[in-house]
Amino acid sequence: MNLSTIACLTFLAVFLSFLGVQQLKAKEQEIVAVRINRVFGARMRSVLDGVKKKNGKSRSGRKVLELAGKLFTARKITEKVNAELTKADIPLKGEEFLGLTLLLSLGGGLLFTLLTGGNLMIGLLTASLGGYLPHFVLRAAKTRRFSKFNNQIGDALIIMANSLRSGFSFLQAMDMVRNELPDPIAKEFGIALQEMNWGTPTEEALLNMAARVNSDDLELVVTAVLIQRQVGGNLAEVLDNIANTIRERIRIKGEIKTLTAQGRISGLIIGLLPILLTVVIYFLNPAYIKPLFVSKTGLMMVSFAVLAQILGLSLIKKITQIPV
Repeated sequence: MNLSTIACLTFLAVFLSFLGVQQLKAKEQEIVAVRINRVFGARMRSVLDGVKKKNGKSRSGRKVLELAGKLFTARKITEKVNAELTKADIPLKGEEFLGLTLLLSLGGGLLFTLLTGGNLMIGLLTASLGGYLPHFVLRAAKTRRFSKFNNQIGDALIIMANSLRSGFSFLQAMDMVRNELPDPIAKEFGIALQEMNWGTPTEEALLNMAARVNSDDLELVVTAVLIQRQVGGNLAEVLDNIANTIRERIRIKGEIKTLTAQGRISGLIIGLLPILLTVVIYFLNPAYIKPLFVSKTGLMMVSFAVLAQILGLSLIKKITQIPV
């Protein structure tokens, strides 16, 4: 067993031992959860109960991830990750997510280094992929939720406009949206209504919802509502006009996505092809491709190739993404 393997195993043993001691000292506190459970309505309480049942068995594992995240990350980074997790509606804390990223990166790198007989190149590649995977999942979940929310805004505005015409108040119209439409828009409107019930001003609750979702369409709606509450006017008509604008924007975005599909697929294939070929050649004939990662000339060629690849993908992305 070589020196690098012994060092990796020693670091892993010390790290896991420290986490084990911290886990034995930690005590779970449910005071905040109990208070929230008392204040929330039946709908939110059922959601919390479902999450608790789903994650009850993995609570100890999540505590280890949280401790790992607190050890190696700054508070500002944790706050940013918390905001991203909220936008993606992932039931994890920032410390837990960062701890998961750290364990996947270190654990994957050490595991594949040992499995390949101390090959540091494979270990570093696996560590990089393990560290990137959670962020890729987070970004994909945030994009999926963002797209679903934007597709629901038009229907929500129509429901609110019809409710206002029927004599309902603004808060009753928001409650109608929460009851009639599925998540994620029902959840966001429910949180805004809960904030208003706790005494938060309507304007502040709407601004908080816009900040959580970070949607241009929702910001347009919130801005229109805030202006109407200050200067007056027919809010139902305003919401109808905004709904028509949003529907047209969604239609144009769909057409643009269809027209640029070929370019996006071409960029994806061009980006993945060198990586797949490198992996295939490495497993078929390692001695053939090894000088590319060992010699000085080979490393320079790889560096220039990576830079050219990033530049090409950036240009393709800029061409295929047309703002509406």
